[in-house]
Amino acid sequence: MTDRQPVPAVDPADRPALGGTIIEIEALNKWYGEFHALTDVDLKVAAGERIVICGPSGSGKSTLIRCINGLEKVQKGRIVVDNVELAADSRNIEAVRQEVGMVFQQFNLFPHMTVLRNCMLAPMRSRGLSKAQAQALATEYLTRVRIGDQAHKYPSQLSGGQQQRVAIARALCMTPKIMLFDEPTSALDPEMVKEVLDTMIGLANDGMTMLCVTHEMGFARSVADRVIFMSEGRIIEQGPPDQFFSHPQHEKTRNFLGQILDH
Repeated sequence: MTDRQPVPAVDPADRPALGGTIIEIEALNKWYGEFHALTDVDLKVAAGERIVICGPSGSGKSTLIRCINGLEKVQKGRIVVDNVELAADSRNIEAVRQEVGMVFQQFNLFPHMTVLRNCMLAPMRSRGLSKAQAQALATEYLTRVRIGDQAHKYPSQLSGGQQQRVAIARALCMTPKIMLFDEPTSALDPEMVKEVLDTMIGLANDGMTMLCVTHEMGFARSVADRVIFMSEGRIIEQGPPDQFFSHPQHEKTRNFLGQILDH
């Protein structure tokens, strides 16, 4: 399942140098009623770093990245994104969302709008771009994800892989500093996975800060600077891909990799 599509290797020499801390999470806790979804999570992410977060279902992976852009409210702890602290202040949340793009499992495209219009909407409403400016930006990023020729089609006319690439282009049209991916290939047929992963590899090679929740271990091996394993709402283990896959330290990590890599 996880290595079903070969992922081209990325030469470490081609990777841009990492910058200073762009995301800082301290003692993060999150509850859903009585369920403790995140427990004392600490994490620092450098500008330009590519992080893959993996773990079993219900381990808190998606909750963690949804907290980073304020989609989930944090009850305890601290999150600072690009020097802006996420708090109850809605202005801070909006400021962070201006800099953080997110791509979900489902594409969430507006079915009644063309691909081009889907990509133009947020820059016009949130960034104040003119129609001409937004169209130029949307065209640039649709071309970037190799789907520029589909700009005037509607989402229903595209394959799942194409729709997810539109969703990535739409997020990029906000010119974010950080991209969050929540299992972006899990809803795709196997033959469509590689085209989305190739698009993400292109972003990684350009130095985009990325946090990606995924079970695509080939992608993690090839692209990630760091792989994080979560279980029961905690970060159990983390490290560079070579170390993570070859010498996992925690029994839960070993069990998880044994199950997922054998499929």
